[in-house]
Amino acid sequence: MLISEVILENFMSYEYARVPLKPGINVVCGPNGAGKSSLLLAISVALGQSYTERSRKLSDLIRWGKDQARVTLILDNSKRGGKRPVPKFNKDQIFLTRVLRRDGKYWFELENRAASKQDVERLLAKLGVDPDNMLIIMHQNMVEQFTVLSPQDKLKMVEAAVGLEAYRENVLEAQKKLTRILSQEESISKLLESAEQTLNYWREQYERLQEKKQLMAKKHFLERELAWAEVNRREDIVKDLEAKRERELALLRQIEEEAKTTEEQLKMYQSELEKLKNEWKKSLNETISLEREKAGSQATISLCEQLLAEASFIENQAQGGRNLKLLKAESLKELIESSRLKVSELDEELTRRMSETRIIEEQIEKVGNQILDARVRLALLNYRMENAKTNVEDLEKALKDAKAQLDAAVKRAEETGPRIAVIKSVGEILDEIRLTDGHLAALAGVSEDVERMYESYSQLYLELKEKARLVAENREKALEEVKARMQAWRTVIQSLLDRVNLEYQKILANSQAVGEVRLVNEHDIEAAGLEILVGFKGGKPVPLNAYTQSGGERTTATMSFLLALQQHVRSAFRAVDEYDVHMDPKNREIIAQMLISTVKNANVQYVVITPSQVTFAEDNVNIITVQNVEGKSIIKEVA
Repeated sequence: MLISEVILENFMSYEYARVPLKPGINVVCGPNGAGKSSLLLAISVALGQSYTERSRKLSDLIRWGKDQARVTLILDNSKRGGKRPVPKFNKDQIFLTRVLRRDGKYWFELENRAASKQDVERLLAKLGVDPDNMLIIMHQNMVEQFTVLSPQDKLKMVEAAVGLEAYRENVLEAQKKLTRILSQEESISKLLESAEQTLNYWREQYERLQEKKQLMAKKHFLERELAWAEVNRREDIVKDLEAKRERELALLRQIEEEAKTTEEQLKMYQSELEKLKNEWKKSLNETISLEREKAGSQATISLCEQLLAEASFIENQAQGGRNLKLLKAESLKELIESSRLKVSELDEELTRRMSETRIIEEQIEKVGNQILDARVRLALLNYRMENAKTNVEDLEKALKDAKAQLDAAVKRAEETGPRIAVIKSVGEILDEIRLTDGHLAALAGVSEDVERMYESYSQLYLELKEKARLVAENREKALEEVKARMQAWRTVIQSLLDRVNLEYQKILANSQAVGEVRLVNEHDIEAAGLEILVGFKGGKPVPLNAYTQSGGERTTATMSFLLALQQHVRSAFRAVDEYDVHMDPKNREIIAQMLISTVKNANVQYVVITPSQVTFAEDNVNIITVQNVEGKSIIKEVA
C-alpha cells in the first residue's frame, strides 16, 4: 500500500474530507458531479502534477470563496522485510502536503516542513511512483487519449511504467554519445583538414626556410671555398715567386759559376798568351839570330866570292905579266861551300823557325781572340749577374709581399672554417655566389619564425591525428555499445511484449475478441513503437485507434492491455478514472473481474473511479461513495 489516507481542505468541491484507502482495489463511486474525479485529481496534484485537464492553473482548483487549499497524502512507510521504503523517515507514516494559494503561490510540505519538488520526486522515486505516467494515473478521458497516442509514445509510456526506461536511456545515452563522438569526429576532421591546409602552407614555408638555410650554408661554404681558393691562389703566387726566385738564384749561381770559369779561362788565356808571346819573342830572337847568322854567312860567301873574283881578276891581270898568287882559292871555296851549306841549313832552320813563329802568331791571335771572347762573355755575365741579382731582390720583395698577403688570406679563410679542398676557380665560385645570392633574395621574406610555426602546427596536426584516431576508436566502441544496448533493449522489450501479448489475448478472449501487442520498427529506437491490434465479433485484428473501433471497443481493448500489463508495472499505486463509461454491462463486468483477479495477491494499491459500484461488489474491494450535498462533496466508506 502507498497511500493510507487522503485529506482534502478547500479543494474544488471538498471543504474538508478524509478519504481512507486500503491495499488492493479502492472503488470510488457516485453520481456525475459528486466529486469523484476531483479526488483522483487531488492525489495527482499532491504527487506533484502542475497541469490538469480541469484547469490550466492550480489556483483554479481552490474551493470557491477560499484563498488556500491543502491536499495531504498520508504515505505508508511501514517496514517491509525489516526495512522501510524511505529510511530517512523512521516512522510508519509520512505526511506529504501540497498547498495551493489563490495568489498563485504553491509549495510542498514534507512532515510539515517546506520541501522542493525535487525532494518530492526523490521521495516518490524511493516509493516507486511516477505520477506523470498515463499508465500509472489515468484521469478521465485518458483512455481515449491513450488510444490516439502514437506507437512511439505508447512504447515509451510502457517502458516507464514497467521500469525499463533505463534500457531506452542507455540506448539514447549511447546514441547521444555516438552523436557527440560523430560530431566530435566531424569537428576534428574539419580541424584536421584546416590544420592540414595550414600545415601544408607552413610546410611549404618550412621547406623554403630549409632551402634558405641550405642556400645560406651553401653561400657560407662558397665564401669559405672562395676564401681558401684565394689562399690557394696566394699560395700558388708564393710558390710561383719562390720557383722564380729559385730559378733566378740558380741562374745567378750558374752565371757566377760561368763568370768564375770565364775569369779562370781568361787568366789561363792571358797566361797562355803571355807564354806564347814569350815563345814568339824567343822565336823571333832566334830567327833574328839565325838571320844574322845567315846574313853573316851570306856576307862571308859574298865576300869570299868577291875576293875570289877580285883575286882571279888580279891574278888574271897579273898573269899577263907574271904569275901571281894572292889567295888560296880552295880555302875560299871551301869557306864559300861551307858558308853556303850553313846558309842552306840556316834557311831551313829559318823556314822552320818562321813556320813555328807563324804558328805561335796564329796561336797568339787565337788566344787573343779567346781572351777577347772571354772578356766579352765575362762582361755579359757580369751584366746578367747584376740583372739576376736585381731580379732576385725584386722577387724577394714580391715574395715577402705575397707571403704577407697569403698570411692575411689564411687568417680570413680560417675565420670561415677549416681548410677544404678547392677544385673550382675563383671565377666559378663567384658565379655560384652571385647565383646563390639571387636565390636568397627570392627567399628574403621567409622568417626564422617559420620553423617554430611549422613545429607548432606539426604538433597540432599530430595531436589532431591522434585525437582523430582515438575518436575513430571511440566511434567504433560507441557503435558497438549502441548495438549491444539496442540488442539488450530489444531483448527485454520483446520479452515483455511477448508476455503481455499472451495475457492480452487471454483477456480479449473473455470478451470474444482477438488481438495482438507487437513491437514495430524495432531497429530504430526513435521510430520503434508499440502497436495494439484488436478485432471484435470475428473481425480481423486492426490497429487500435480513435476511428476504427467504437468507444466501448476502444475502452475494452485499452483496459485489456492495461490489465495484461499490470503484473509488470512497478508502481505500488495506480488509478483509473471512469474507464467503463462506454462499456456495455457485459464487458464492464468482465474487465472488473479481470482487474480484481489481477490485483489480487499483489502488493498494489488501485483506485478506480466509476459511476457504479455494482461491478465491484466483492469482499476484498474497498468501496467509497461520494455525494455532493449543497455544493459540498461528502465521503462515505461502504462497510
